Amino acid sequence: MPATPAKLELIETRGFADYALVDSGGGRKLERFGSVVVDRPEPQALWTPRAPERDWRNANAVFAGDDDEDKGRWRIDKPVPESWPVKVGAATMLCRLASFRHMGLFPEQMPHWEWMLARIAEKNGSAEPSRVLNLFAYTGAASLIAAAAGAHVTHVDASKKAISWAKENQAASKLTSAPIRWILDDAAKFVAREVRRGKSYDIILVDPPKFGRGPDGEVWDLFASLPPLMKDCAALLAPGASLVLTVYAIRASALAFDQLCREVLAERGGTFQSGELAIREERGERAVPASLFTRWSAA
Repeated sequence: MPATPAKLELIETRGFADYALVDSGGGRKLERFGSVVVDRPEPQALWTPRAPERDWRNANAVFAGDDDEDKGRWRIDKPVPESWPVKVGAATMLCRLASFRHMGLFPEQMPHWEWMLARIAEKNGSAEPSRVLNLFAYTGAASLIAAAAGAHVTHVDASKKAISWAKENQAASKLTSAPIRWILDDAAKFVAREVRRGKSYDIILVDPPKFGRGPDGEVWDLFASLPPLMKDCAALLAPGASLVLTVYAIRASALAFDQLCREVLAERGGTFQSGELAIREERGERAVPASLFTRWSAA
């Protein structure tokens, strides 16, 4: 029987208490992370800003410079702490004005975290807790939220700095005793070893960069490296498992990643969702597209 064609979806968030997309337009976005307001590049915000200019001028910091490859630097116009807390569900994330315009938190992922929590809750009555594998896990929001919900988490990232930051977030969240394994490793190598070991996971989160390097200089190129990684991830999925793939890639389509996931999971059946994540302005007028995604569940 021919496969059901993908119907691409838009999943959006309006933010949460400690985060809001205040305004967007003119290739920029104005956001509030806790007590700090930042003005960052957003090439897909093609429309005209609607908030008063004074709102933009009142930003604590502006990321200025060439948006190509995220080159540029922060201009601090009002005092900004070296780090400050932003509450995300059960996690407390310490945000910073990091390089490449990052803050250490991707709020558009909130719908995925909520979806993950629903999968964890479904298994909480069983004999064993959910096993979560978080690949390219960065500063650990998903890892901490999952662990706080009772899951056993394996957090994998190739950056020692990112894992150190994630552990700071763990302490800020008062989750130091939570069952999280911190793994400094190349994601593809780690997953291949887990397949050989016969391991399995109930939830796998995959959030790869476009390009990157592992701790031993391993080269990651999204379009070349993702297909074999996804095949190995498929081999690690336990019965009744779920998977989330998120891709922040320019010149890519959600349809491409949907079809890759359908191929590597063809023998597993299950259900797929694919499309875009977006953040809606707090006034509810426009939504800024943020990333592509595919979600799969065995049931």
